[in-house]
Amino acid sequence: MRKWITLFCLGLVAALLAAPSLAQDATPEAEAIELEPWTCPEGFEGQTLNVYNWTTYVAEDTISNFIALCGLAGVQYDTFASNEDLLAAISQGNPGYDIIVPTDYMVAIMIEQDLLDTLNKENIPNMKNISPRFLGGSHDPEDNYSIPYQWGTIGIGYNVEKVGKEITSWQDVFEYQGSVAWLEDQRTMIGIALKQLGYDPNSENPDEIAQAGDFLIANGGNVVTIAQDDGQALLERGDIDMTVEYSGDIFQLIYECECDTYAYVILSDGGTIWTDNLAIPVDAPNKALAEVFMDYILDPQVGADISNYTAYGTPNQLSLDAGLIDEELLNDPTIYPTGETLENLFSIKSVSDDAQVAYNDAWDAIKILIG
Repeated sequence: MRKWITLFCLGLVAALLAAPSLAQDATPEAEAIELEPWTCPEGFEGQTLNVYNWTTYVAEDTISNFIALCGLAGVQYDTFASNEDLLAAISQGNPGYDIIVPTDYMVAIMIEQDLLDTLNKENIPNMKNISPRFLGGSHDPEDNYSIPYQWGTIGIGYNVEKVGKEITSWQDVFEYQGSVAWLEDQRTMIGIALKQLGYDPNSENPDEIAQAGDFLIANGGNVVTIAQDDGQALLERGDIDMTVEYSGDIFQLIYECECDTYAYVILSDGGTIWTDNLAIPVDAPNKALAEVFMDYILDPQVGADISNYTAYGTPNQLSLDAGLIDEELLNDPTIYPTGETLENLFSIKSVSDDAQVAYNDAWDAIKILIG
């Protein structure tokens, strides 16, 4: 999907797993915090920012407000469906993007392949707002190449009325006698299979990876499609009864529906937890404006508006401390999981080139026979 967002009125403004909780850091004196509205540095009037992001991943006014505040000519906003699609688009030479949004493990891969530019942190003073829990991760230990954007989980979204029972485990998903969609995310899907088989979900053993691929093929009889980050739309249209999906995508459907038709669950026997990050690819046409955009996103109100709209977790500590996150979201354990739920989740990590080839081969075989 390609969008061209243009300002017509310049006056328009409007580690993780070790933590017992990812939501309860807000100070009880939240209402006492006074916040100044974000202001754009001078000198960017008439310029254009080029963004490559996931779908349904900003608030309705995130981009238009940024255009207004900086007096931009516009923002070119393209979307991708998977980290692998993002890597493919950038690895042959940056086609013209200033901002990209890779998941944590993909940040590590892109750093290793010299695809990301280093950040001038002096241009991003709002980095001070990031919770320490989201800094210094193994994907970018010095935070030189990326800043956390949103975080969440991958679990199951389903139509409660059609499914007719509570879904609690992957066995429930595999044995369901109805239409199911898997997610176009090879590392998550194969990682889940590896975990089901008792292996490391980030295994680099080619035999184990092949076994995981065979496991998914053997348990994919109810899969009608491998969704390109649009499982929630398929669910809403009634094309499927159940989908492997990103948490926020399902919650957006639930809140838009204002009904009890849909549910999201983190399964008792595992799923993934991830952090998406803003990064600047090498040869970005407008690196300076990209860093300004990063600072804008880290404004506590801007960041909170995004998290409140997308129903993903915020890494912005000041958004939490200032009480800007909707309490309904903050208190939902499937959005901000705690305790045992966290312990059952795993993060995707970058693997060796040989192991990645094995994952690619297994996923290709799965898609030929299932997708």
